[in-house]
Amino acid sequence: MSNRNYILDGMMGLVVGDALGCPVQFLSRERIWNRGLVTGMEGYGTYNMPVGTWTDDGSMALATLASINEKDNIVLEDIMQRFMDWEFHGDYTPFGEAFDEGNTCSMAIHHYAKNKNVQTCGRTGEYANGNGALMRILPVCLYYINLQNQLGVLDDEAIRDIHNVTSLTHNHLRSHMASGLYYFMAKAIVKEKEADRKLCENMDIKKCLQQGLDEGFHFYRQNFVHLTEMRHFKRLFHLDKFKNVQETEIRSSGYVLDTIEAVIWCLITTDTFESCLLKAVNLGDDTDTVAAIAGGLAGLYYGYESMPKEWLAAIQKREWIEEMCSGRTWKEGEIHQ
Repeated sequence: MSNRNYILDGMMGLVVGDALGCPVQFLSRERIWNRGLVTGMEGYGTYNMPVGTWTDDGSMALATLASINEKDNIVLEDIMQRFMDWEFHGDYTPFGEAFDEGNTCSMAIHHYAKNKNVQTCGRTGEYANGNGALMRILPVCLYYINLQNQLGVLDDEAIRDIHNVTSLTHNHLRSHMASGLYYFMAKAIVKEKEADRKLCENMDIKKCLQQGLDEGFHFYRQNFVHLTEMRHFKRLFHLDKFKNVQETEIRSSGYVLDTIEAVIWCLITTDTFESCLLKAVNLGDDTDTVAAIAGGLAGLYYGYESMPKEWLAAIQKREWIEEMCSGRTWKEGEIHQ
């Protein structure tokens, strides 16, 4: 592995995207156009919060990262305890108070607080397919990408835990697969960057994402139960074609399928970290989550140094986040089995 800190790249990309979208959360595309497009970090707006404030997306992802850092493993009960610490006590937040939590996540946390069962706390059924698991899955993806590079861990093991962590709140196969495909895309980006740093600096991000999606779809096609859900992801089979989809055909709601499509579309129709996140936010609706999820992959691809300095400077508790992203668990040679 190189000296590049992919945890910092991805997590700061996620948090920056979250903060960029926070002030215009829930504004429609038309309302954003009418009031003026987002061109940089803003404050206040929807939640009347200072500039650089991140929301539930960043908080739940950071809570997951903190658990992995401390446990050197994926411990579902510990992750849920940290989600309770966030929901009830304001841990992992910019100002000591949770806000913007989605109903599905909140219901799962309250259910776990009452029953202490990680197998049953997550909602099931068709309506358990919001984007509240996809927005926080990046630390688990990066944990297993690192383990693969160090120890040759198989995708089966990674996907098992990615599905399990997704299930803590969103226990439906469609949400599982969205998280799994995110892992394969993140892995493809890191793999290409590590294989040939010079070449990949100029490689089309679409190629990296297509490689990841192809691998992910191949993985899921091996199990018949996944085939019933595969049709929902058909627009992502061929990114050359998907790149030409018009913005009017891209939805940016809180539905996990809309979100993963919007994220990929923003990534493959831009060529910088900044332009990708601005495009994601200006789609409107679930602005913070679409930008956070896009920011995770954009951060991995373009790197921390590509992020606008004024955006980074505005992030609340930036030093604390960066310190967490440099935790000993993630350093080369310090992976514990």
